[in-house]
Amino acid sequence: MKILVIGPSWVGDMVMSQSLYKAIKTNHPDCELHVMAPAWCGALLERMPEVDKAVPMPLGHGDFKLGERRRLGKLLAAEKYDQAIIQPNSMKSALIPWFARIPVRSGWKGEHRFGLLNDMRSNKSVFPLMVEAYLALAYPKAQMKSRADIPAIPHPSLNVDLINQGKALERLGLNVARPVLVLCPGAEFGPAKRWPEGHYAVVAQKYLDEGWQVWIFGSGKDVPVANTIRERINPLSRPNCHVLAGKTNLYEAIDLMALAGRVISNDSGLMHIAAALNRPLIGVYGSTSPLYTPPLADRVEIVHTDIECRPCFKRTCKFGHLKCLIELMPEQVIEAGKRLEYSQSPDRLIALQPVDPPNFVASASKRSEPK
Repeated sequence: MKILVIGPSWVGDMVMSQSLYKAIKTNHPDCELHVMAPAWCGALLERMPEVDKAVPMPLGHGDFKLGERRRLGKLLAAEKYDQAIIQPNSMKSALIPWFARIPVRSGWKGEHRFGLLNDMRSNKSVFPLMVEAYLALAYPKAQMKSRADIPAIPHPSLNVDLINQGKALERLGLNVARPVLVLCPGAEFGPAKRWPEGHYAVVAQKYLDEGWQVWIFGSGKDVPVANTIRERINPLSRPNCHVLAGKTNLYEAIDLMALAGRVISNDSGLMHIAAALNRPLIGVYGSTSPLYTPPLADRVEIVHTDIECRPCFKRTCKFGHLKCLIELMPEQVIEAGKRLEYSQSPDRLIALQPVDPPNFVASASKRSEPK
């Protein structure tokens, strides 16, 4: 059996998609699984052992380009896929499998997809978590009547390339002589997800004073935020605070984050990567909700405010006050870190219990050098 998945375009969504890919492989152990997604997703897909082939999507997120989609579909027809699973809800995402004449085309009811999908699902509202909606597509429609019908959610688990990790450490002049606190203060979605730099700096200073080092991750867009955090650190502590934003590719970010003793992150793609690496994680939520896109891992603490206007799921605060973030004080995050270490609850991490490593490999199974 040969299956094509049309994957999402966001980092976090792609990480959560691994749960779907794991379910597909569980249901069809001998199937060949291909995932079509933007080229930058290759760094994630190549770290997912369930994915046999990453198929680059050359069109941008907003590109319709019917002729190009028809051409891509005709090219993919030669692969003779048995089924396509379309994760996005847009009409354009369903066009390529239709042009490829894939016999079974599964997906959720979306914009003008009648005919493009012949295995259309319409009860998405009964699956409140995004990952549940993804997972439901791995099973026959008649079997997925409610969230109770979904087996246990398989957590994402990215492989780590030790060779690439060592090269990244050397290139950036890093070491792990001190325990590593990773901060992920960016959020592509918008400012309503970004916890204030000053709050991050207070928490970072606390860890630095206790003998940790701090690595600040992010894209090139996050460099000003990362620099602001570092500038607010005590000058005596700054040598142990490293701005990595804009200095790593996604392969390196995955491999370096695997070394974290703790991660503090906004609700972002990097948060989901940290979860997939099984790092002890504090997820900071502003306008969004962990009831929809929680980090899929066991060692997680979630912090948020309970003001009446959240969650609003807006990119920017419609009231302009950002209280959901500003009123989430550093002390709450510091206390969440303590809960990761000390807890009376049997389902939480116990003090001084070793942290299980992620899936380390001498070199990632599908590549030996980063692109």
